Amino acid sequence: MTFSSSFGSAARPGMPPLEVRLTRNGIAESLHRVHAVVCDQRGRVLMRAGDPQQLSFIRSALKPFQAQVFVASGAADQAGSDDRALAIACASHAGEASQAREAFKILWKADLDTEQLQCPTPRGKESPLEHNCSGKHAAFLATCRRMHWPLESYLQTDHPLQQQVLKRVGELLGMPGAELVTARDDCGAPTLQLQLSQMALLFAHLGASEQAELERLSRAMLAHPELVAGSGRFDTEVMRSSHGQVLSKGGAAGIQCLSRLGEGLGLAIKVEDGASRAKHAVALHLMKQLEWLTPLTLEELSQAFLQPNEGVRLEVNGELRFDNGR
Repeated sequence: MTFSSSFGSAARPGMPPLEVRLTRNGIAESLHRVHAVVCDQRGRVLMRAGDPQQLSFIRSALKPFQAQVFVASGAADQAGSDDRALAIACASHAGEASQAREAFKILWKADLDTEQLQCPTPRGKESPLEHNCSGKHAAFLATCRRMHWPLESYLQTDHPLQQQVLKRVGELLGMPGAELVTARDDCGAPTLQLQLSQMALLFAHLGASEQAELERLSRAMLAHPELVAGSGRFDTEVMRSSHGQVLSKGGAAGIQCLSRLGEGLGLAIKVEDGASRAKHAVALHLMKQLEWLTPLTLEELSQAFLQPNEGVRLEVNGELRFDNGR
């Protein structure tokens, strides 16, 4: 299948992308172009900067929606999984012992072995449990055990597990799951090519607290942000600092998605060149504009993520603007 891309396409008049400048001792060193969009649960584009139809792979920001099947199938309840298990199923973790242990617990409660994980063992590590996606893979396997689906082929797109993921994501987007474009992510699992506005729509649903499975997952992420990424990592620090109000889940290649709990709005960000530092800078900049975090919290996070080294600073130019539909 041929994948299309909208990189380089012209944004509609009056809606330029955001720009992130990295300066060193006040002198510009790097420049990043960033697209961002806010959608509601009906998929309406409310605010944007750049192109809301920007196509990209959602990468690990898909994990809460992949974990839906773990909950909906009854696999999580059958294993007596608590919020910690749900959080690690949504995680892109740092491979810390406490995180690997939670992934192992999912396997152990489902009578599964670590050797059945098909995510790779990270370089310099000893176990696939230390891979950042091990919680997702453990939840995949536990679901297959519960549903009596094949274990060896759980990462294949035509496997019943992955077909259920596509079906449920399609339902959230209001389209047939069969029409979604898939590709292999680095951990071996399928990921999806989506418009930026579709990513924002998914996170609008995640933060709305109106669907039982998604509410359980969002509450688990907010209750245990230390499992979702790791101490000092962006997603963990945003959720921890927001006191359970802002969901944050990033993906590789410049993807960042957020939602404020109970508002039914999703924010999706894509950095054209994939720079993580730029997506974090834009996320903080836009959460300030949206008033999702307190000024004190923003100041603390800015010190951590906008000034990576002495004399080095990230500066964001631009803002979200209300979409006029032109």
